[in-house]
Amino acid sequence: MKRRRIKKQVYYVLAGLILFIIVLTFLIKHINYIHSYEYKLSKLGYDSKQIEVLLKLDNNNLEDLIKRKYNKNFSSFVKQKYFIYKNLDRYLSYQKDNKSEKLSTIVSLVNVNADYDAYDKKIIKDTDINKKELMLINKYYHLNKDYVPEDLTDASVMYSYSDNSATSDTLKAFKELWENASKNNINLVITSSYRSYDIQDKIWNNYAFRESDEEADLYVARAGYSEYQSGLALDITLYKGTKESFKDSTESKWLQDNAYKYGFILRYPKDKEKITGYDYDQSHYRYVGKKIAKVIHDEKITFDEYYAYYIENKD
Repeated sequence: MKRRRIKKQVYYVLAGLILFIIVLTFLIKHINYIHSYEYKLSKLGYDSKQIEVLLKLDNNNLEDLIKRKYNKNFSSFVKQKYFIYKNLDRYLSYQKDNKSEKLSTIVSLVNVNADYDAYDKKIIKDTDINKKELMLINKYYHLNKDYVPEDLTDASVMYSYSDNSATSDTLKAFKELWENASKNNINLVITSSYRSYDIQDKIWNNYAFRESDEEADLYVARAGYSEYQSGLALDITLYKGTKESFKDSTESKWLQDNAYKYGFILRYPKDKEKITGYDYDQSHYRYVGKKIAKVIHDEKITFDEYYAYYIENKD
């Protein structure tokens, strides 16, 4: 009988210990849960689907998010492919004034600063020339007046009209492109390339004088904001042709389909005018290197979008 009592006592102790462990585990889980971002987001009013999306943010962003009031649009923006958290308030502000615009478009426009006026001195930055072929020059990033590419090289008249030059890497890549195009009976030529600050200034002012400042800004970059000054941009058309004859030509189609294989991108594509700030230009190509050109081509984005999300967002 004594042994049975001892065994029962052991069972009771073990059962109590197991129960204690179960209760303690539950309490720990509960405490962890009420301190979790999932719980805090639910208390703000987010449903399970929204929370699932928001939890993809990193901890720093979640810490900021739980300090904000509930907003049904937050998770919708987070789901966008090129979403950048630091731009969240600007996305919301732009959406408020442009309710019919798609969220993906809002994200792209804000990321490239198109929610600001072009050449807005409050946000203009110096171009980071240390990024070399990945430097960004547009209406919000500018080059110093005295900037000249270190390896500026004259282009051969074999594949260029006279008095053209670009960086050595740009010309090397174009020569490879030109040679392969020629094998396919595609006859291309460089018509314009590197321009100094002063030359670009004269071009813009002449255009603005003939038309207007607003009209000039659609087609010509202002001095310091032109890719031509970087030595990385080329105007390419068919040999002995014009920009007009190049439009919708076999040569133009071949370039748009193949230029990325040699490190070039169509810099101002069709239907991207709001993002680039320029009208469609089928002859303006920019050298960025093969790897990056392929990403831009495959994802059907502009260099402005690529830079904002894949470079500046990671710095």
